[in-house]
Amino acid sequence: MPKMKTNSSAKKRFTLTGTGKVKRSKAFKRHILTKKDKSRKKDLAKAGIVHSTDMNRVAKMLCI
Repeated sequence: MPKMKTNSSAKKRFTLTGTGKVKRSKAFKRHILTKKDKSRKKDLAKAGIVHSTDMNRVAKMLCI
């Protein structure tokens, strides 16, 4: 049986933490930033953690 290939797009979007959680970047920080509040933009810049309901899909893409 051939080796499992890691999904290339997932490889670029997610990183593993030391505890085994998966870090992700938040959405809505690309454009139309003038109408968004400063504190909201600051919060969007921080990393988020992948929700437990999505972990199975992400783990399958990353071959964890």
